[in-house]
Amino acid sequence: MLNITRRQFLSYVGAAGGSSALLKTSLALGMMPEDSYSGPVTIKPADPGNKPTALILGAGIAGLATALELEKAGYHVTMLEASFRAGGRNLTVRNGDKIDEMGNPQICQFDKQDNLFFNCGPARIPGHHRRILHYCKALNVPLQVKANSSKLAYFHDEKSLGGKPKRIIEYHTDVRGLMSELLWKSADANQFDQLLSEEDVAKLMKFSQAYGDLTENGKYIGSGRAGSTTDRMLEHPTPHAPIELKAMLDSSFWYGGLLGAEVYDWCEPLMEPIGGMDSVVKAFLRNLQTKPVLNAQVKKIFNSDQGVEVTYEQGGKLHSVKADYCFNNIPAYFMAGIENNFSATYQAGLNSIKRGHLFKIAYQMKERFWENDGIYGGISYTSEPVSQLWYPSHDIHAQKGIMLGAYVWNPKFTTMFENMSPEERLKAGAISGEKIHPGYSKYIENGISIPWARMNHQMGCGMRMSAEDFETYYHMLQKPEGRHFMIGDQISHHSGWQEGALASSEQALEQLNKLLGAKIIQGGAAHVS
Repeated sequence: MLNITRRQFLSYVGAAGGSSALLKTSLALGMMPEDSYSGPVTIKPADPGNKPTALILGAGIAGLATALELEKAGYHVTMLEASFRAGGRNLTVRNGDKIDEMGNPQICQFDKQDNLFFNCGPARIPGHHRRILHYCKALNVPLQVKANSSKLAYFHDEKSLGGKPKRIIEYHTDVRGLMSELLWKSADANQFDQLLSEEDVAKLMKFSQAYGDLTENGKYIGSGRAGSTTDRMLEHPTPHAPIELKAMLDSSFWYGGLLGAEVYDWCEPLMEPIGGMDSVVKAFLRNLQTKPVLNAQVKKIFNSDQGVEVTYEQGGKLHSVKADYCFNNIPAYFMAGIENNFSATYQAGLNSIKRGHLFKIAYQMKERFWENDGIYGGISYTSEPVSQLWYPSHDIHAQKGIMLGAYVWNPKFTTMFENMSPEERLKAGAISGEKIHPGYSKYIENGISIPWARMNHQMGCGMRMSAEDFETYYHMLQKPEGRHFMIGDQISHHSGWQEGALASSEQALEQLNKLLGAKIIQGGAAHVS
């Protein structure tokens, strides 16, 4: 009998099946707790005759959800938002919408059609993000499946395979075939004698043969799984010549796009709201009793035993508002410029959060040329500065479409794009696109660019902390400072995702319940002056 520990077994599962298989196996073995989410936090109901008050700073997803749950519990809520709109990084743009970049404001010139929109921030919802899915269901946000991967899309590496794009399915099939051939040879050479019986070795060889589509003698010579060089409908399929192992290892695809669909948050199916991700924001606003106060930039936060007082500027005038509690969704790296009376340690923790850089381009294409190439949704990967191209999976066979022409997080390339003008960015993105789709530029009618590190009231996307700062400050920031609570994806392990933002809201409301259980607090109407 094979003697193997659970830890060793999990290492084999992870190597063979990726992170998704590893996580699911760990759950099955009881080695990780299942997600215990069963719905929003039930907040201790307020006394109808003496309503407590709450301030929400920032109308991003965490702020909107926190406001909704507090209102349901009977709180009087005031929400302040520095921008001209609610939603934070949940931004969908259409014809006439403003892209509020510092120094480079843009107006979206897409045609005025319902299907021509672009999700500048969050653009996909995994099936295991139960918090955001709860709100989509509860607030009647219709969803559709999003094709996050397409094996008929391309990978492209300027330094390998002659710099020519290759279908992802060819790479996937060839890497599986070549790895299976190596596995066959190892089994045939009795490399597994110490782990497997003779019968198990024979089964392993059969497995590698089936998995990699090997010949009877364990050779990989190409596979019809990757398509054919002839018309498969009229002739016997003729496989493509396989990519050579050295060329495969020399390419950049194996440590990037190859495992894209294996990452737990990207494994399919994924979803998207019909008509744009901002449908989530609109749904929250429809269900809130009190709408956000827009163009209200916070200047001061004062914490006391009786509550929190906030001073904000709107229309050139200063206003103040007091409340029993404050839930702060402002990017933490802005807090150094907002006067406050937080403890030195708490402020140091806020200062330790650094802004992330992320960049996107969107093009309106006069024709959905990718569909003529058999691509319906999914992503092409490239070593070019644009990194990725996304193809819309909605409105198939429409005349036009909005295509993501760059999704960049590599600091070298985000800095390059941030330093360009909007016009220069679109030209640079088109040059990269030509490497994958010859003739790409002729389809472009107009476009926009979104450098999140330059967007007003955001100045970044996702939080960054050093390992040392994380160890020192992260868990402290998840707890309230007096009656002040930090929220947002920045106070979660899932920065950059709406699910992380909602988890932070849930955690803050749980902390509120603990606070309410610890002492009796007198409520009072918010006072604005």
